Amino acid sequence: MTQSSFEFDAPLPSTPPPTASAPATAGQLTPEEMAQRLEQDPDFRVLRRLVPIHDFGPGPPDADTRRMLVLDTETTGLSHQTDKIIELAMLLVQVDANTGLPFGPVEVFEGFEDPGMPIPAVAQEVTGIRDEMVQGHRLDDALVAAMVARADLVVAHNAGFDRPFVEARFPVFAAKAWACSFADIDWKAAGAGSSKLSALAQDHGWFYDAHRAQVDCHALLQVLARPVPKSPTTGLSQLLAASVQPSFKLRATGSPFESKDQLKARGYRWDAEAKVWFCTLADAQRLEDELAWLKAEVYGRRSARVDIEALDSLVRYSARPGVLTQQAL
Repeated sequence: MTQSSFEFDAPLPSTPPPTASAPATAGQLTPEEMAQRLEQDPDFRVLRRLVPIHDFGPGPPDADTRRMLVLDTETTGLSHQTDKIIELAMLLVQVDANTGLPFGPVEVFEGFEDPGMPIPAVAQEVTGIRDEMVQGHRLDDALVAAMVARADLVVAHNAGFDRPFVEARFPVFAAKAWACSFADIDWKAAGAGSSKLSALAQDHGWFYDAHRAQVDCHALLQVLARPVPKSPTTGLSQLLAASVQPSFKLRATGSPFESKDQLKARGYRWDAEAKVWFCTLADAQRLEDELAWLKAEVYGRRSARVDIEALDSLVRYSARPGVLTQQAL
């Protein structure tokens, strides 16, 4: 039963005695047959091991083709300034922009890199990657650059983590548009209990061994190839749309100290280095709405100026700044 996993939401019922009309006993069933039986019972959910798709089949003759690069990294730690990549995986796939569906073969890149330092114990525990697995290895710069150069959009699940790491290692990534499947899709509005990739995969009935770069990429691609719940469009469609829209980082410059709880409750985060509360807004209309809220609820309609950083897909999720302006309220 290595290919199926059963998640039980209720106690197992007692097994009824066999009858003349009863089907074959459990001992005679294959794991898939048992899974199919359990799926018929509302008290059970069945999870199957995710199987990578290496070819999505032919696309339509009138496809409006975009090449999307799905990427994941494993690293020695969380800081792109001091930590290093130890594993990189990429999938390059064609997507029909009209339907948001992938088609054709999936090109795969995966490789280890020796970070030149012992892998910290916590990173080994999370990734399962040991020093001896990466010793003497180096990612192929030419292969990476050639694959990235053909992509129209780079996608990662938490691009704010992966993008600074790969840009520090491979400059070619800085010239590419990026989208984040964690932040650019409203999974909460879609009814997802969690926006973690493993949870999104489980919502589709899959499980997999997480925290290895290539299988994470395959899981993400298959999740994004499905329609987002409560939406007629796939995740790939939504990321393509998000990539052409600017977003905005709004800093509540000089906000009164007593407004901190109000800002935090609204979703603002504290930038300790800049000493300012900020939030990120997905489009211009939300920015205008937020400016009106700040003026009425935080600044008390007194005169104030706030900082607005416009971010397009070429700088979004990177360590590089967008276009900064100030606006009077």
